[in-house]
Amino acid sequence: MAEVKFSTVAIDRPEGVNIILGQCHFIKSVEDLYEAVSGGVPGAKFGLAFCESSGPCLVRRAGTDPELTDLAVKNILNISAGHVFIVMLRNLYPINVLNSIKNVPEVCNIYCATANPVKVIVAETGSGRGIIGVVDGNPPKGVEDDKASEERKIFLRKIGYKL
Repeated sequence: MAEVKFSTVAIDRPEGVNIILGQCHFIKSVEDLYEAVSGGVPGAKFGLAFCESSGPCLVRRAGTDPELTDLAVKNILNISAGHVFIVMLRNLYPINVLNSIKNVPEVCNIYCATANPVKVIVAETGSGRGIIGVVDGNPPKGVEDDKASEERKIFLRKIGYKL
């Protein structure tokens, strides 16, 4: 039986940067992901990187913000799992582009879309690495009461996500 090693990789991101971490399966994915984000929010500031897992096995990259693109490359190299992509977003929420990304034909899975601290659980065998899952944020500290429920509703309206 092949040996499997497990590790965790923390996503490095500055305050205010959201990420979308997922899996897709084709070299043209990087261009399709670019179009999904830039077409979903005109003027979006983002960077993305994709681990190609066959042929030359390069990290493919694109973006509108060189700092975020470099950060996406750094994070995807730390993960180093085949067919995985990361999108790093500044001044927009994943909810603004998530459906566009999920509708890219090559996208197989979204692991997380968040501004929380993220640790990626990686399994490694003799033939490569794969993402097992993610730890996205902190565990619950309780259950919302009526006051917290009302605060949530006010907040969502304040930021324009509910009328």
